[in-house]
Amino acid sequence: MINILFEDNHLLVVEKPINVPVQADDSNDLDFLTMLKSYIKEKYNKPGNVYLGLIHRLDRPVGGVMVFAKTSKAADRLSKQIKKHEFKKTYMAVIEGKVSESGTFIDKLEKNHKTNTSFVSKNGKDAELSYVLIDYINNLSLVKINLKTGRSHQIRVQFSSRKLPLYGDQRYNKNAAFDQIALFAKKVEFKHPITKEVMQFELDLPERYPFSLFKTCD
Repeated sequence: MINILFEDNHLLVVEKPINVPVQADDSNDLDFLTMLKSYIKEKYNKPGNVYLGLIHRLDRPVGGVMVFAKTSKAADRLSKQIKKHEFKKTYMAVIEGKVSESGTFIDKLEKNHKTNTSFVSKNGKDAELSYVLIDYINNLSLVKINLKTGRSHQIRVQFSSRKLPLYGDQRYNKNAAFDQIALFAKKVEFKHPITKEVMQFELDLPERYPFSLFKTCD
């Protein structure tokens, strides 16, 4: 069952489930984009191929709010908002260790396409985020993150490179074992591509550990 947060002729705002790839990859697992196209095709009885523009991405293990465009015009206008940093994305993450009350990380990140990992490199692309510490329990820090750029694995790499890995991050945290990564796309804010109305969509924190430690902070 897909959790639809908003839908009109131009937009589809949905909650992406965890451990589902956003688009088709080498795993050949059913991807979210295909799921949503099937939903539109069935709901509106559309013949032929369904258009659905992918505006931004979430890593496979990460869940949360995502925005898709139902027309090429909407896709183009939303993509321009992202390039101008007018499309605001807020994440919640649980970090192992105590982070400072607030901060800004500015790095250059490079991607290794063979291993599908990213790393800090002087040859990389600019990556910037800011965060605020919400609460600290049992040597775990709940942080709210505002992402200015959208590099591959950006949040995960920028924190782990400072010896503050995300809880459950099996790729960048050597202590993660088989836990689910504690990273969640909580909120988006943008202008409707046609009406120009400012739109906000926000989800509650997941029920699972370690987010469950901080439910009073949601």
